[in-house]
Amino acid sequence: MTDQAVDTEGTKVSAEEQRPAAGASSTPGFARAGGSPSMKGRFLGRTRELKELRADIERAGLDTLAGRKAPRARVLLIAGKPGFGRTALAEELVRQVADDYPDGTLRARLTEPDGTPVPTERTARDLLAALELTAPPGAAEDDLVEALREALATRRALLLLDDAADAEQVDALLPDTPECLVVAVSDGPLTGISDVRPCTLGGLDTKSAVELLGRYTGSVRITVDPRAAEGLVELCAAQPAALVLAGGWLARRPKAALADLAKQLCTEGDEGLGPVLDRVFHLVYAELSPARAQMLRLFSLAPAGLVDPHTASALVGCSVVAAESALDDFAGLGLLRRVESPLAQYEVPGCLLPLLRSLTESEDRPAELQLARARMLERTVRLLVSCRAITETDSSPAREKLAGMPSTLRFKNPRAAADWLRIRQPALLASARLAAADGELDTLARRLMTALVRAMAAHFGTRAMAPELYGIHRLVLDVAERRKLPREKAAALLNLADLDARTGRIREALARYRAALDAGREANEPYATGRAMESVGGAHQELGDWDRAADWYGRALAQRLARDERVDAARLHGRIATVHTFAGRYDEALRSWRSAVTGHRRNGDVAGVARALSELARVQEYSGLSEESLHTCQEAIEWARRAEDVRLRAALQLRLADTLDRLGDPVAARLHRDAAERMLGDELPEDLSAREHDANAYEIRSTSAED
Repeated sequence: MTDQAVDTEGTKVSAEEQRPAAGASSTPGFARAGGSPSMKGRFLGRTRELKELRADIERAGLDTLAGRKAPRARVLLIAGKPGFGRTALAEELVRQVADDYPDGTLRARLTEPDGTPVPTERTARDLLAALELTAPPGAAEDDLVEALREALATRRALLLLDDAADAEQVDALLPDTPECLVVAVSDGPLTGISDVRPCTLGGLDTKSAVELLGRYTGSVRITVDPRAAEGLVELCAAQPAALVLAGGWLARRPKAALADLAKQLCTEGDEGLGPVLDRVFHLVYAELSPARAQMLRLFSLAPAGLVDPHTASALVGCSVVAAESALDDFAGLGLLRRVESPLAQYEVPGCLLPLLRSLTESEDRPAELQLARARMLERTVRLLVSCRAITETDSSPAREKLAGMPSTLRFKNPRAAADWLRIRQPALLASARLAAADGELDTLARRLMTALVRAMAAHFGTRAMAPELYGIHRLVLDVAERRKLPREKAAALLNLADLDARTGRIREALARYRAALDAGREANEPYATGRAMESVGGAHQELGDWDRAADWYGRALAQRLARDERVDAARLHGRIATVHTFAGRYDEALRSWRSAVTGHRRNGDVAGVARALSELARVQEYSGLSEESLHTCQEAIEWARRAEDVRLRAALQLRLADTLDRLGDPVAARLHRDAAERMLGDELPEDLSAREHDANAYEIRSTSAED
């Protein structure tokens, strides 16, 4: 039997010790930088495979033999079926060679727990995030892959690409430098990637397999009957995942002999239950209580294969305390694997997921599964609402909402809520994707996505979470189009267009703003249509099409005036004036700025009057009306003083000084510059147009504020 190995991290030998997590261990479904915790002393066998893999790193490639410089990173492939410790071997290899790659290790899983390949766009974005590089939200796959390759071109890094579905997934992520190393894990060969020799895994060597069993059973039972131990290993085909389940079964029965388990496995084999892993699993499963068995089956519904006490509690409708106890027991049996995390989180081994899905199909009715999904989504929504509400403790409604929630759904403080949101983010995003794809729980899906957007914005800000929010808004759009919900469709299109515009994709944003306008009109939603018309004008302004920009701003203004929305009307007068100024139509710009000043005065907006007057003074100066500009600027300073806007006052003082210089009064100009310096010291005032742009930032919400 070949010399094999198994990662023994994350499981139990006793109540105080952790059980080995052999089998199809896999990294979380997101990338992260840095090495994994040391597994020294917990890794068994695979000496020959590790030696060959390390030698393969130094092996001269085909390009080198041909006298050419290697254009890309070396790829090491570890191939094998789930349950044979392929990821464990990859992690051990990475641990051993990590010091040779000072720029760290990047990890990504390329297949979802349900077998769906992860889009390369998402993987590239996650890897860039692990490198602490920001990728524009909504960027195309080719752009993200190119950005990743550029980032790795000057680095000496390790990439662990787990559970690759095909060669195309790996090929798209290969760095264009021989200084990096890629360790790929797959079911079989990656045909299409040159110069790759797969390391194919089978079962453990007998000595390592017996040692693995001994970590569960203790040394006494192994010593008393070594032949039975070897026979049990042979029955389990030395498969790590099967041995872990067998060891867990024996650890719970200290009086059972190894021969007893071997006898039962032979009986199970006579019944034709298939591969050894299936037989051991069904043996363990058959002895679970009906409630525990149902909970285990329903773990196949867990997003990203990640389970926490709340997920388990919601799936079966039990208490969180009962769920915590059950999860600990499942981990003790090897049915779950603990995830290294400050929170209690578990992962369903990939090799067991097909077995759990098969059981749900045969033992659970579709209505029961749908109810379990609904309970899980509802619990997630309530947790996200609580996560957001903890940031609004100054708000009476928020305090009342928190007080009305069970203690298990409340967070101790905003820091704890932010940590929960960050750690659970992969599962939360996966939950949103699954809910949107389900098609039968669209109301819950919309509530979940709304709650997720608000929680992320409250804790991390919309700019920091822009890539994640972009993906969520696309899911909202999919649901809205499927359900024919024009109001939600308009909201999603506006949010997506805003993110497109922020990253410089103005034409894409313009197309979405127009689509949002159509959806808003279909929904008879005045806010959405007005917002869309104004945004279309803003997109044309960014493209330098002043005539179209003024036309669309004018349409938006007409709607605001018809609805007597005076605040927005005054602001739109200013935007129209700005476009006319850019176009050199100063007379029209002056008229619009005067209308803006009048509107702000009627609304009692002192700061708005000050800003409008300052821009009016600027246009008067452009028009050669220096004396009028001087008086207008002085009036704007007085309004800025009343508004207590020190920065605006300083900017106006500097503008006034420039005007006085042009009018031939350098002494007065110097006085105004000194006044501006006293206000701000050495700090220069921010650009007024940027302030105006920020003031015009808007948000549209697709649901009510109840959640």
